[in-house]
Amino acid sequence: MADDANKAEKILYMVTKGREDAEMALLPFIHAVGAQSMDVEAVVVVMANGVNLVRKGYAQGIALPHMPPLTELLDNFLKLGGRILVCGPCIKSRAIAEDDLIDGATVVGAATLTEEALSANAVMNY
Repeated sequence: MADDANKAEKILYMVTKGREDAEMALLPFIHAVGAQSMDVEAVVVVMANGVNLVRKGYAQGIALPHMPPLTELLDNFLKLGGRILVCGPCIKSRAIAEDDLIDGATVVGAATLTEEALSANAVMNY
């Protein structure tokens, strides 16, 4: 394992909510874009109902007053080099095919998610 003094800063944002809780769907992406603007590596993990956020077309219309819409946040996050990891078992249980996901969303399993969490300086759950 790398020396902590040489370790790049990294935050993992775990998203478990979809359209049913727009605030909890938007906040992790707002924070992740903010982290990236500070040169902190931001990785968003969507799981449980949060996997719907990266289904093509689903993000349309998810917005709240005084917050950027989810489509804008997703675009900015990915343009800034952000990574979106998708829980494989979660999409399978919802009959979502990988082809139904937006570009930039990568389906992963439990081992990858565990590695990401262990390598992060912080893990935030929404």
